[in-house]
Amino acid sequence: MNATLRTATPADEPALAALWGECFVAPHLPALYALDPDRHHRTFVAEQDGRIDAVVVYVPRQLRDAHGVPQRVGGLGSVATRPEARGQGLIRRLLVEAERTMTAELCAWSLLFTGTPGVYRGSGWQEFPSPVTEGAIARGGPPVGGRFRIRTATPADGPDLAALRAAYDEHRPLSSVRTDEEWAVRIPAWYGPLDRTLVAEDPDSHRIVSMLVTHHGEQVLEVRECAVDPRAPQALGDLLVAAAARSRDTGPTRARVRLPDTAEVRAALPRLLTDAVAGEEYVGMARPLLADPAAVRATVTAPGAVHWYGDSF
Repeated sequence: MNATLRTATPADEPALAALWGECFVAPHLPALYALDPDRHHRTFVAEQDGRIDAVVVYVPRQLRDAHGVPQRVGGLGSVATRPEARGQGLIRRLLVEAERTMTAELCAWSLLFTGTPGVYRGSGWQEFPSPVTEGAIARGGPPVGGRFRIRTATPADGPDLAALRAAYDEHRPLSSVRTDEEWAVRIPAWYGPLDRTLVAEDPDSHRIVSMLVTHHGEQVLEVRECAVDPRAPQALGDLLVAAAARSRDTGPTRARVRLPDTAEVRAALPRLLTDAVAGEEYVGMARPLLADPAAVRATVTAPGAVHWYGDSF
């Protein structure tokens, strides 16, 4: 049976939530989906026999280009196909519909993240490298002698964290311009409670000068986000020491670090890792729409470029 392609309606939301629940372990997706008031005409579904079998969602975002200038970009996410409907080319057909709408809504280019790049290559998306460093977690004693006070974040820190994040990313290629609503909904959805974020506080001024977001798995500590005040680059190292100390209580023996390749990050990593191996992963994919392809490639491969995990679509 040929599938009917269409945009979603409000009545489809229960079926979409059920499809995402069948394909992902991500109960937060409906809440993220609801962030866009115009989401239905940016949601493309394949329907067969009255049932939604596949979906692609386009999320408009402001991402900084290679020069740090925000550009409208079409992020693709919540891509799912019912298991029994796979292999029919439904996602490929939905990508065509998404591309048309993103172009009509003046997106310069499109961005997605995937573990199955072959699904998207034939539709014009191309992989780009992102830095990743792995190694054994340093197993020293309790953190001592640091210049900064290390503690967990609290809700009262929200405005300071937002300001620190905006300053650190002000000219950073590929980073997202976060809205207040995203801080309230998207960031907690991907990172969990705020007390999972570590902050470094200047003991004299009590300013927050650095932040670090980690995820403690059973075997691997994931380092997912940081921000650093340029007046206190050493603070990141103190945060990584604290993250290593936390891992002694939660179990991981190895760490995977997804931070930009910058001087302060390179200087700090030895305080977390004992046998660091720097490499690249290819989970990000980009497709030019209205922008020059060379400009898009320059953005995604620029030194220090990063799209933080908490800004996932």
